[in-house]
Amino acid sequence: MLRNASLFLPTDDRLKALPVGTIKTISGNNLVDDVSPAALTFDFTLAMALYVATYLSFVRLLRYPRNWHSPSLPMSLTTAGLAAITVTYASVSSDGFDPAAAALSAGIIAVLFSIIAAPAIAFRPAPRWIEYLARHGHYVGPCMLVLAFASTFAIHNIKLQGVVAAAMAIELVWSLRRRLKDRRLHPIVGHDLSVLKAQAKGDLEGFAKQHGIQELVLSEGAVNWRGCSKETLPCPYNLYVNHLGLNTAPCCREHMASLCYDVGAFLRDMGVTHWLEGGTLLGAVRDNGKLLAWEDDVDISVALEDGTTFDSIAAGLTACAARDGYSVDIFKKKRHIAISYDRPGRWPLSWERNRMRGDIRLDIAVYEHAVSYGKFVLERKFSKGAMPLTESGGYGVPQEIILPTSTVTFVGSEFACPNQPEAYLRMVYGDYEKVEYTYLDSGPANARANMDTVVHRPVQ
Repeated sequence: MLRNASLFLPTDDRLKALPVGTIKTISGNNLVDDVSPAALTFDFTLAMALYVATYLSFVRLLRYPRNWHSPSLPMSLTTAGLAAITVTYASVSSDGFDPAAAALSAGIIAVLFSIIAAPAIAFRPAPRWIEYLARHGHYVGPCMLVLAFASTFAIHNIKLQGVVAAAMAIELVWSLRRRLKDRRLHPIVGHDLSVLKAQAKGDLEGFAKQHGIQELVLSEGAVNWRGCSKETLPCPYNLYVNHLGLNTAPCCREHMASLCYDVGAFLRDMGVTHWLEGGTLLGAVRDNGKLLAWEDDVDISVALEDGTTFDSIAAGLTACAARDGYSVDIFKKKRHIAISYDRPGRWPLSWERNRMRGDIRLDIAVYEHAVSYGKFVLERKFSKGAMPLTESGGYGVPQEIILPTSTVTFVGSEFACPNQPEAYLRMVYGDYEKVEYTYLDSGPANARANMDTVVHRPVQ
């Protein structure tokens, strides 16, 4: 038997005296590597930094699906490149490429980013598994990370541990932000309560538990709602309204009305021609000046005329919104500006708002004067209802239907509206007096159909 295996190693590979604090590890080829604590700390920290950069790029990218737009190609490539660099860095060491570390790091990022993206993707109709992650991702994500963190110790990869540690820290902070604290209670009464009971089939507690409605408070026969504010995350009412068939929460209705009033004032002060449109105009005309019972956003349009440009309108609205504590997203190619009720965060953490399940938002579509098939029209870049295509490939309305604008009473104030609001609504919705369920799932739609018909509550 060999008594001293080191005698058969090359002279340079024998154990030598190492500086104080150096850690000796045995590599896969049984040679001795010298790894100092400083080197380990550097690898761990750089891996964390790479994951954070990838995460921030990804949540910034989510502003596109959140607003029903396709992601920007340059931003998508940037995010994919950062993810590839992170996985590569976690998988390569002085011993070469580690396939297990590569598979685990790529899997962690893919699964976690799917969970993070689900709420933004679910703003539009989405597959069931996306809907599930949007509702329950705040439970699935942390559980997945705990298992991943435990598995990294089996691989003994300090870089991979850095990636997972960064992910766990970010998710912990995000979960703390989601806590429902300091929220004012709003009573659920009248039509709101009737719709809630109809969708819950009388079992409010079971319905809230099944769908994760944390805002619903049941106490001594009273039904209340933990309301959102500028200091909290908004209610995820896109889920509650479009998929569960509930009315918009009372707090969200208040904030949408306030947002509509303020943005209307911004545009008047800027001298920009604007008007209510879409479902917002439908509520003003058909529901006697109210928001639709289950409104999920506010629609205002503007026209580029008298020397105004998209950039000047965007800059003016951004300045006004920053002064009054609103968040702004600008999509120049789509001629679309989205203004949200929540207070903008500090850069770069402000991009995390794209993870929110809800968004109290006002959409501004920008129209330009154009000629289509020999007629003067106002043209926009993206579709709205049944609005017809223009000769240039946009979507347009005959100019005389919109201009000069008129006024309509809405949420207690006078707002600009199309010159012929009924003609506009017929063009976009057809028989706009008929209650239709465009975005609502079929089951909840059937549950509330008779009720909405009786009380003449409009829907989109």
